[in-house]
Amino acid sequence: MHSVAPTSIADTHDSPDVSSTVLTTPDRSASCSPALDEKLNAPGSASSNKSLHSSRSREEPISSPRPIRSICCVGAGYVGGPTAAVLALKNPAIKVTVVDRDERRIRRWNSRHLPIYEPGLAEVVRIARDGLGDVSKVEPQEGSRTPNLFFSTDVSRCISEADAVLIAVNTPTKMRGTGKGCATDMTSFEAVAAEVVRHARDGTIIVEKSTVPCRTAQMIQEMIHIQRPGARFEILSNPEFLAAGTAVQDLICPDRIIIGSAPTPEGLEAAQALAEVYASWIERSRIITTNVWSSELAKLVANSMLAQRLSSINSISALCEATGAEVNEVSRAIGADTRLGSKFLRAGIGFGGSCFKKDVLSLVYLAESLGLYEVGAYWRQVVEMNEYQRDRFAARVIKRLNSTLVTKKICVLGYAFKKNTSDTREAPALEIIKTLLDENPREIAIFDPCCNPLVIEEEIRALQKYGPPLLSDDGGCVKIYSDAYAACADSNAILLVTEFDEFMNFPIPAARPAAQAASPAKTALAGVELSKLQLNEEPGCSLDCPDCQMGTGYGDDGANDADTLPKKQVDWAKISSSMKSPKWLFDGRCVIDVPKMEALGIRVEAIGSSGWSV
Repeated sequence: MHSVAPTSIADTHDSPDVSSTVLTTPDRSASCSPALDEKLNAPGSASSNKSLHSSRSREEPISSPRPIRSICCVGAGYVGGPTAAVLALKNPAIKVTVVDRDERRIRRWNSRHLPIYEPGLAEVVRIARDGLGDVSKVEPQEGSRTPNLFFSTDVSRCISEADAVLIAVNTPTKMRGTGKGCATDMTSFEAVAAEVVRHARDGTIIVEKSTVPCRTAQMIQEMIHIQRPGARFEILSNPEFLAAGTAVQDLICPDRIIIGSAPTPEGLEAAQALAEVYASWIERSRIITTNVWSSELAKLVANSMLAQRLSSINSISALCEATGAEVNEVSRAIGADTRLGSKFLRAGIGFGGSCFKKDVLSLVYLAESLGLYEVGAYWRQVVEMNEYQRDRFAARVIKRLNSTLVTKKICVLGYAFKKNTSDTREAPALEIIKTLLDENPREIAIFDPCCNPLVIEEEIRALQKYGPPLLSDDGGCVKIYSDAYAACADSNAILLVTEFDEFMNFPIPAARPAAQAASPAKTALAGVELSKLQLNEEPGCSLDCPDCQMGTGYGDDGANDADTLPKKQVDWAKISSSMKSPKWLFDGRCVIDVPKMEALGIRVEAIGSSGWSV
């Protein structure tokens, strides 16, 4: 997707494994903001190209653009996959191809078990990738539909055949060298951009989907000048604003689409061509055009301000715990102010995901590199407060358990960074588990309803690379469960770290609006149920599919129905009966009805509440 914002999933919500999308080893790695490269701004350099700096008014009329008939999306991760799938679904006449060098990931996109889970995504892919038989009997306005969504590892060929190439690869924080810990690592993006410039047809539109530093388009323009002098390419910035768990909904019903271009006739024409693709299902009033720099910066600012809002309410939660105030009540009171609104005022253990921290730090680096140190310090505090909140929660757990976890079993409910996603990048759960491991517990049990246990095991095993074994299978104390009751059994304390509906102890709506809005059977085919459609044959899985190995993967028969049916909530009475006394529940998401839980004999400590009084 994004805690997640309406802006984030994915960044480029691609795999943390850079090798999956790096197409070549560049001679020079643009691993910091292109805005700071003096050579890019030197007089006469390609980056000072008038196509990026013209003062032509964006209001002047432009000629009718050449329509986009084929799109290639480079990067098959959390942004590229869902974005391409919805583009294909909504534009049956456009061929959309997703390319990636990670053969295993592409095999999974071409199978019944997709590499990522998002509500509604499986049926979007199913319709666009596999096509439909004649559905005119159930919906007169609809006929047959041939497949127009494809997944491939033939990167160069697919780029060369496209009218528009979307770059949606990972842009993580740089971890070594100049700017480490803050600057954006542009290694993958630069390598892909170079590949696009080498193989794209003259006149191709190059679109930045990844979250990139401001003035990245200038870097691409310089590549064009060096590698393809005389070639014509227009560079657009079209950042994603997706939240993990609601990515399909965000794509089908977006708040806005931002398209940044050069303010030249050619740039505006390219922007209009891309706008036409979105206009097939999005109101024109929601499609915002800007200059390319504004578009690049807008994504960083949007995520940073959402992260700031979460850190702000989390700072207040610490005051609530010390004073006896209740953070949920404070949030409700201030959220009623129309100037503030109620969104992103839910206190918790801090935001996670691939976007918020990375984008705030990128903004910090940009500000500090431009000499705006006070601005950088202001935004850096957002990240520091987020880490403080997570560490404070872990310390509270340890203190309540008499400052020792030896001989005790701790159950962690939830591993993904937010509900309704399998995305575990920057998940607070992992850092909390690392802190608890230092206390030498008897067992740390982990259960997550969306994450495949095999995937969690891989991440935990990565932590033990330079230390003692951590997983129980290797002689350690961490055990991954596929059943919530087994995970909670015989535990001294339960930590609720992800706000999945399954973990709530109060009724949840029978029909969830988000899931319904995300259903392409309702939004794309005029209310026709997916079960009534004559879907073409679905491809099988490869032998290394982790979902097939577990036998519980999303994408199985009936899994799509789970998106629109109420979640099956755990029986907390049953869990309570299997716990050891004193029974503790630490609510890291402020989503538990405390009196109901205490009636079951479970002591509750919640973020933003003074907690259990002996």
